[in-house]
Amino acid sequence: MSLELRVRIRTQQKQDETSNLVHLVPSPLRLVSSHGLFLWKAAPISSIANILSSPIEYLKGVGPQRGDLLKKELSIFTFDDLLNHFPYRHVDKTKVNLINEIKPDTDFIQVAGELISFEIIGQRAGRRLVAQLRDKTGYIELTWFQGINWIQKTLHEGHYFLVYGKVSFYQGHPQIIHPEMESLSVEKLSGKSFLEPIYPSTEKLKSKGLGGRQIGKLTEVLMAMLKEKDIPENLPDDILKPLKLADRFTAYKQIHFPAATAEFDNAVKRLKFEELFLAQLRISMLRSNRHRFSKGVVFEKVGDHFNEFYKKYLPFELTNAQKRVIKEIRTDTARGKQMNRLLQGDVGSGKTIVAILIMLLAVDNGYQACLMAPTEILAQQHFKTVSSMLEKINVPVRLLTGSTKSAERKKILKELEEGSLKILIGTHAVIEEIVQFNNLGLVVIDEQHRFGVAQRAKLWEKATIPPHILVMTATPIPRTLAMTAYGDLDYSVINELPPGRQPITTVHRYETQRSKVMDFIRMEIDKGRQVYIIFPLIEESDKLDYENLMKGYENVKAYFPEPKYWISMVHGRQPLQQKEMNMQRFIQKDTQILVSTTVIEVGVDVPNASVMVIESAEKFGLSQLHQLRGRVGRGADKSYCILLSGSKLGNDARERIRIMISTGNGFEIAEKDLELRGPGDIEGTRQSGILNFKLASIVQDRPLLEAARNMAAEVLENDPDLVSAGNLRLKNFLQQPAQKVIWSKIS
Repeated sequence: MSLELRVRIRTQQKQDETSNLVHLVPSPLRLVSSHGLFLWKAAPISSIANILSSPIEYLKGVGPQRGDLLKKELSIFTFDDLLNHFPYRHVDKTKVNLINEIKPDTDFIQVAGELISFEIIGQRAGRRLVAQLRDKTGYIELTWFQGINWIQKTLHEGHYFLVYGKVSFYQGHPQIIHPEMESLSVEKLSGKSFLEPIYPSTEKLKSKGLGGRQIGKLTEVLMAMLKEKDIPENLPDDILKPLKLADRFTAYKQIHFPAATAEFDNAVKRLKFEELFLAQLRISMLRSNRHRFSKGVVFEKVGDHFNEFYKKYLPFELTNAQKRVIKEIRTDTARGKQMNRLLQGDVGSGKTIVAILIMLLAVDNGYQACLMAPTEILAQQHFKTVSSMLEKINVPVRLLTGSTKSAERKKILKELEEGSLKILIGTHAVIEEIVQFNNLGLVVIDEQHRFGVAQRAKLWEKATIPPHILVMTATPIPRTLAMTAYGDLDYSVINELPPGRQPITTVHRYETQRSKVMDFIRMEIDKGRQVYIIFPLIEESDKLDYENLMKGYENVKAYFPEPKYWISMVHGRQPLQQKEMNMQRFIQKDTQILVSTTVIEVGVDVPNASVMVIESAEKFGLSQLHQLRGRVGRGADKSYCILLSGSKLGNDARERIRIMISTGNGFEIAEKDLELRGPGDIEGTRQSGILNFKLASIVQDRPLLEAARNMAAEVLENDPDLVSAGNLRLKNFLQQPAQKVIWSKIS
């Protein structure tokens, strides 16, 4: 059995208003007079309606000063916050190592011995407290850099201490920096199993005597006060029994103070499941209620425009995946309930043609459709594609962006309000208050994560009955993440590419091979092809990144001098008009090379571009590398992606590059990205609070997530309003104000 138990902890950040929590609970303070002084004295805790809502300063052993520290350092404001501040490991206090057992690969260790000396060394910033601890096998050095004055008072030469901490080595000798220490207790070393919890702390707290062990003593005080009624069960028996889950009160007791490893493991399983199940239940209830109660426009028929385009002008045969998605959307829009569907498809999978067909479905049923894109470049590209495809079936399409001329804007607004304009494509300009539709029935949002919730909501406020919503993303989302972050949406996936698309050859080259890369680019340009060269940009305003881009641009010009070669450059510092002009020059083949930052990551479609060179590829995430690679391979020519990097690569960067070379499947890449980075960093994952679990991990706990999702679906299928006797405790728990979460209904 492992003597040290570890659990990953994600400390959920409090909202700003949490700092006002003490004003929202019944105050346990009363003013009393003592020797002429007025003092605040705590009233009995029993006078508070809910003991767990008590301010943390009123727990025995805390007080005002420690209370302020716990609030600032760990966001522990109440007893409940402390209860949910879980230990990240337990130490078996019966196990004490000998100092000579310490090896170079020793991590954490517990030793016992006599403190034989201590002294303060150095001045000011270099000041430190150094002590020597001795057992029968040798010596170990104990070092403190903070809280020196306070710690010095607790040390006494000749006294015996139990010491725990992370081992490091200084000049070949073992040492523990900022160890956890306590006077040696014979009782605790008597052989009785004793798993002591160690809690997350901070250096500032440790310097004030609130390290991981001291927080454990406070938790011990709290647990002794709590009864089963204070931590009532919230899951139905129908869930607890089949999964053999501990009851809630027992789980909290055993995650903090288990008697054995098995108790701890069972407690963790129970509380992880609770987190995942409640998250799944809440978002599933949103989807269920939308399906049951929301009102939506009805697309009753597949009409002439749809059929004529499908039969005569469809540029290629649809894939089975595209046909399946269209059928799903067709079913949604005919039910009389508002559709709210996420359409996910890898780069080049054909989402745009699906959007065109669905917009024609809206037009055939007497409604207007709007497609909103995050950038002017992407909006213009959509307009060019859609208007050219629909030209022969006489469906009017207009483009509205921030740079639309005043006269054209007035004409568009008039046609929209009259209803003669059937399809509008634009940027955020379409959500301006002046833009009014006659009969908006469908909203398509491309690269939806680029828009804020409030921005998107303005669109469906432009219709009496909320229009159907189709949000699209080319950023592949792993299934486990989708079911958690997007569980309130209906979900469609285009998981196959149109026939004829050639796979993109991806290679890795080091900086030392740059001249060979440039020779290859020259060969492709001589064939009439075009090339992207992308530089990383962490922050558009970062001066150093800008200088690196300009240096890279000059370097490319040295390899490809004018007038034989022409180069465009695009970056975020450029005025919009210049950026658009340089982009258009590349699209129209006036330049052979586009040097750019990641502003071209999404949506740019240049079929003649056959090479993507990504400079400093080790600085990009997997998802971003895949998105950039998707800018080539859009024509009939063989395409290439070249990942250029320095010679020194970290393990993560090396793994990302290996994955990129080994697969072109965006969904596989998304799963790997999730494993490498975790859910919080994946682009396009809205509502990050959904993923801020304290214990559960949607990556490492996938089987538990699947079980939670299935259980939530089963509960709502049998009892959508949670009115049965078995689900009453669950409903009461969800209705408690402290448990309410603002879950957006908007993707």
